[in-house]
This record gives sequence, structure tokens and C-alpha cells, in this order.
Amino acid sequence: MRSSSSWRCQLSRAMRLALRWCRRRRPQRGAPGARLLELWSYGALLLKSLYSNSLSDGDTLLDCAFEPVYWIVDNVTRWFGAVFVCLVVLLTTSVVVIVYLFVLPTIISTYPSYWVAWHLSCGHWLLVMVVFHYYKVTTTSPGHSPKDKIHIPSVSICKKCITPKPPRTHHCSICNTCVLKMDHHCPWVNNCVGHFNHRYFFCFCLYMTLGCFYCSMSSKTLFLEAYDAIEVSIYCRFYQTPGPTETFPETTAQKSIIFLWVLTSTVCVALGGLTLWHMIIISRGETSVERHINNKETRRLREKGKVFKNPYHHGPMNNWKLLLGVEKRSHWFTRVLLPSSHLPDGDGIMWDFSFARSDPMAI
Repeated sequence: MRSSSSWRCQLSRAMRLALRWCRRRRPQRGAPGARLLELWSYGALLLKSLYSNSLSDGDTLLDCAFEPVYWIVDNVTRWFGAVFVCLVVLLTTSVVVIVYLFVLPTIISTYPSYWVAWHLSCGHWLLVMVVFHYYKVTTTSPGHSPKDKIHIPSVSICKKCITPKPPRTHHCSICNTCVLKMDHHCPWVNNCVGHFNHRYFFCFCLYMTLGCFYCSMSSKTLFLEAYDAIEVSIYCRFYQTPGPTETFPETTAQKSIIFLWVLTSTVCVALGGLTLWHMIIISRGETSVERHINNKETRRLREKGKVFKNPYHHGPMNNWKLLLGVEKRSHWFTRVLLPSSHLPDGDGIMWDFSFARSDPMAI
């Protein structure tokens, strides 16, 4: 019994000596090292409190790191929007002038009368559709969340506008406002693409692609002839041999045709890819913003063994009818193939769901 208590006393004494040694090894409160350690700990805690919370993750930290880049892009896009619009008008006007000066005279003088009539009809129809829809998409407001109304159906509160956000509404950092059914902000039209001008934007992309394809195919023969002539001229100039004599109007026409073909072919490929992308997401009842959100939600629910269902998908054909405002068969001609300023279906605040609330869906 005495040996057991002696063992315990020895162990307790050893622990007290160890603690006393550790206290002596720590810097005293008034020492410079302790003061620096306290300042460092406080600074680290203060810095961590600025960005760390229960919702912090890798995406949040990445957004914070790239916030200055986002600010620069937003301000550059806002100020250069008018420059981009002027560039579109200038390039489109140059294409139209070249077609009228060099392409149409060749078509009229060499093609049969029925082909001439087709070119005149198709070319001017595409020109009217491009000009009309570009004017409408740049001047039509996409629709904004009402700030003076409080009792509206909303899914959240905008952190920047501090206003209710109806379904499918997102905040545009460039326009600094919430946009109804926002698709994206397009610098080439200097406007947001939303509920009230989505149709104008898509039709402009579609008819601009068709117009560039028409100009590229119509000027293909002239482009090959102009390219061969310029190639021969460069060859003769390089080897200092006499070449064919060409006047200034002829060389100007050749360079204009090459400029026309290269520009329209490039725009046709680039804008055609964008148009195809929008055709796919329109068939699925989505916008560009919702496409990314739905993909992320689909992956999240797949990990839980669930299936995500887009509440705004009414079937491919019905989605197209809702976007284009087609209510009867004649509207395919009067509202799609001809210029039309009809309003889209709905007000952009209330939306019809394609399923009952009892269907499985992530809320």
C-alpha cells in the first residue's frame, strides 16, 4: 500500500516539474517575442474572419481572387458596348456596299432572269430581317425586376439590388440591375438579352448567319478570280516580270471582293456556332445562365440517386412556340419570316411549370 502511494506521488511530482519547465520556456507576457506572437495571431484571425465562414469553399475563394478581373471586364464591356455596336454597323454597311457595287452587277449581267429575281428577293429579305432585328435587340429593354412592388412571386432577394428576384431572374453586373429571364449580356448589341428581346437576339443571329452564308456563296466565283489575279500580280512583282495591266478600279474591286468573302465566311462560321448553341438550349427550355445552373444541379442530384427535371421545359416544339410567339400556323409566316414587333408570352415574372408540384424535383 505504501509502495503504491509512493509511486503515485513520484508521478505527480514529475508532472508538476514538467509543467513548471514548460511555463519557464514560454516567453513572459511583457517580452517582445510574446507581443509579436500575439499580434501575429490576432492578424491571422482577423484576416481569416474576412473570408472564412460556414459557406466558404473553393469556388468562393476563387471568386474573391478574380473579383478585380471581373470588375475590369464589366467596366470595359460597359464602356466599349457603343464601340462594338458602331463596329457591327460599319462592317455590315461595308458588306452591303460591296455587294451592291460588285456582286449584284455581276449577277444581273451573267445569270438568267429567274436567278436574278431570286437573288434580289432573297438578298433584300435577309437584309431587312438583319437590320430590323438588330435595331430591336439594341433598343428593346430585356425587362427588369420591379423595384416598387414588394408582393411579387420571388425565389430569393438580390444581394446587390436588395429587391425580390422572380424566377429565372438574374443580376447583370454590367447593367447593374436584375434582368427577367436573363440569358447573357451581349457587348455586340450593348444590351442584356432577356425576356422581352430574346426573340430579337436569336432572330438576328439566325438571319445574320444566313446573310453571311448567302454573301459568301454568291461571291465565291468572284473571290477565286480576284485571288488568282492578286496572286499573279504579286508573283510578277516579286520576280520583276511584266504582268497584266490593271487599273485602280479593278484592283479595288478585287480587294473588296476578298474582304467581303473572308469577312462573311468568318462571321458565318463563328456566329453559326453561337446560333446552333442557342437553338439547342432553346429546345430544352433553358437560357445560357440556366444551362450552367441546371448542369450543376443535375450532377448534385445524381450523386443522391435523384433526377433533375427542368420546370420550364414544355417540349421542343412548345419551347420554340413560346419564344417566337407562335399561337397559330399563320404566325410562322407573319411573326417569324417577316418583321414583327409582337410581345413575348407572359410578363417575365409569372411562369407556367411543365409538371405538378407532386413530381420529383429539387426545390
